[in-house]
Amino acid sequence: MTRKHDNNPKRTSNRPAKPKALRANRPRLKRSGADPAGGNLGRPLPQARRGKGARRASKPPVGGDLGRPLSQTTKAAGKGSACALCPAFGRCGGCSRLDVSYADQLLAKEQQVAALFEGIAPAGALLPILGMDDPFHYRNKVISPYAPAKGAKRKGKDAKLARADILTGMYETGTHRLIPTDTCAIENETAKKVTLAIRDIMARWNMEPYNEDTGAGFVRHAVVRVGHKSGEVLVTVVTNGEEFPASKAFCRELARRVPEVTTIVQNVNARQTNVILGDKERVLFGPGFILDTLCGLTFRISSQSFYQVNATQTEVLYDEAIRLANLTGVETVIDAYCGTGTIGLVAASRGAARVIGVDSVEAAIRDAANNARHNGVENAEFVAQDATAFMKELAASEERPQPLVLLMDPPRAGSTPEFLAGAAALAPERIVYISCNPATQARDVRQLVKSGYEMRAIRSVDMFPHTDHVESIVMLEREDRRGGARGGARQASSAANETAQWAVSPSEDCLSD
Repeated sequence: MTRKHDNNPKRTSNRPAKPKALRANRPRLKRSGADPAGGNLGRPLPQARRGKGARRASKPPVGGDLGRPLSQTTKAAGKGSACALCPAFGRCGGCSRLDVSYADQLLAKEQQVAALFEGIAPAGALLPILGMDDPFHYRNKVISPYAPAKGAKRKGKDAKLARADILTGMYETGTHRLIPTDTCAIENETAKKVTLAIRDIMARWNMEPYNEDTGAGFVRHAVVRVGHKSGEVLVTVVTNGEEFPASKAFCRELARRVPEVTTIVQNVNARQTNVILGDKERVLFGPGFILDTLCGLTFRISSQSFYQVNATQTEVLYDEAIRLANLTGVETVIDAYCGTGTIGLVAASRGAARVIGVDSVEAAIRDAANNARHNGVENAEFVAQDATAFMKELAASEERPQPLVLLMDPPRAGSTPEFLAGAAALAPERIVYISCNPATQARDVRQLVKSGYEMRAIRSVDMFPHTDHVESIVMLEREDRRGGARGGARQASSAANETAQWAVSPSEDCLSD
């Protein structure tokens, strides 16, 4: 699940041109208040989520370009209020929508996803987007680079560094220019306190920040992870070399300044590269990992483990996916692209008779097995294998588990035609497809519809407020279970066809980790 490990802070936006067919202001898909999996999952958003009194856009942004400035079509919260939330807004690459009211952000994302599935989804399939009650300080993983301030020079070998000589913050949009920030509207406040404390300790102890141009300096990055429920804090200090003078004193001082810190790890990256983490690590303080609770299960998080950065919305996302899967206690669940097994283990504890997780990353599979063992989950097993190869082999096998439900959460580039063909041949009763890129998800869903599945529901979840990103869940059922699909659901419109051809780099990741 390599897509989920984002070790490159130099993000570049992949914003393709909006397809011509979607430039018109086209009708919205009809929303449903009923949940095809049973219950009332189609409930409308409460006023706190929608933004009471917020004005709806006069022309909803139905185009699929999530990078399009929402202020062109929605009511802006105002530049002044955005600046009050973050003085670096407009320059920093952390978020792009602080100047748009949250209600209008949700509306725009919902309509952009709806437009991608026009011609694929039947009437009533669109469920309301799920936003956050408090869409601030939600990122429980913070990556802060350190760099020398422009013009910062010592006046002698033994001269002291000043705090102003060291920059930490985030990169300017589309560049590798560091924008210093002491506050952030979306980062966890404890994590931010850690990164600033490290800067102060560096200045006090003359620890040189890394200079990308010269390759000199010692401290490159701090990667801080905060347990959403546990409150435990893991700090990874990335250094330009193995020797860490006074490392014990450094750990004591950091833990004194931020008592929530429970463990500190040194990661060594001596290469002149934009990649954040190196291959060598050692634990300086504490156990080297933290524990956190997600959906009632406990997960062990180390410096390079995958773990969703917005745990609040991850629980919302997983709850929706499991409810749409409609597990009754007899199904075998295939968890494809399972990573460390988080959603598969949730399924195993919420109605699946058996879970088989598959992922090509062996380290992730080891973590998944350890997580199952730690939580006492005995009805889940994990396989280190390419998901496409696994699906093809299972489809060709005479020992197909039935009844079967497929959970899939592929990388941003989407799944493969071979995987989807294998999935159709395997004929699971239901497919629940989670995606951080609705454009490639729409492309893949179209193939599944042509292979005998009917799209029954789509739900958007706002995992990253104040950014252009949105995740979506699609539930499909085999047609022979529904008595045949609507003819319209099998014919993708030309606009949807064009939309699904957006080029997506396999290396461009979601903001998941």
